[in-house]
Amino acid sequence: MTDTARTYPTAVPVGVDPNRASIARVYDAFLNGKDNYEIDREVLRGVQKAAPEAQELATENRGFLIRACRFLSLQTDITQYLDLGSGLPTAENTHQVVQRLKPEAKVVYVDNDPVVLAHGRALLEENENTHFVAEDIFQPDEVLGNQLVRETLDFSKPIVLLQAGTLHHYEGEPDAPKQIMEQYIEALAPGSYVVVSHFLDPENEHSVVARKMEEAFRHSMMGSGTFRTLPEIQALFGDLEMVPPGVSKCVDWWPDGPQIKPLNQVQHCIAGGIGRKV
Repeated sequence: MTDTARTYPTAVPVGVDPNRASIARVYDAFLNGKDNYEIDREVLRGVQKAAPEAQELATENRGFLIRACRFLSLQTDITQYLDLGSGLPTAENTHQVVQRLKPEAKVVYVDNDPVVLAHGRALLEENENTHFVAEDIFQPDEVLGNQLVRETLDFSKPIVLLQAGTLHHYEGEPDAPKQIMEQYIEALAPGSYVVVSHFLDPENEHSVVARKMEEAFRHSMMGSGTFRTLPEIQALFGDLEMVPPGVSKCVDWWPDGPQIKPLNQVQHCIAGGIGRKV
């Protein structure tokens, strides 16, 4: 569907600035959604100048998230999920994937983006086992101390914690995402799983496009989008026991079928993995 044919929002929700790009709305634009504004689509077009296939960053991230949730629902007995940085509701959100397989599973989404608060809360709270919490995911103390989080999830039992496509948007000290993850992991009971996906600098011939996309993100109205190397992403898992194949390109993490088409350059530039706390 073209921009002219797609219906975009006409009313601006309270607290939402249509003149400043939003991470959630930019992702929505990358996924061909309709809950975004011209300023968000401007970010998309800027990154596409660096790499025409830039939307693969979002589609591969979403595909990895869905496969990870399906894997954990089928292969573990865990029924508690803490999804950090929920973004705008799309097709196949975390709760839809896991509750299709385990209806009793409890999912808590955390996000403090005004557009997510405005558009997402009603859609995400579809049932008594799905909840939404307005907190800053980069402030673990606030998230872990939130009353609804504590009332919904039992931290004495295993939890699945998800940071899918979030940590590369942290703006601050380069080592801070590792420290943030250390706090979250410390709060989890043994047997818990951690899911992370992140923009990747593959340190090969595709590094040039990774850094071009990074520059496009950072110099856009969104202002964030760090591409880390594989060892830097692996460090986010700390001492967790990694599920094979460990941290890999999202497209290679247990795909739904054989890869019969050659990968484009952007598919080499986002990675994900799952670790288990022992």
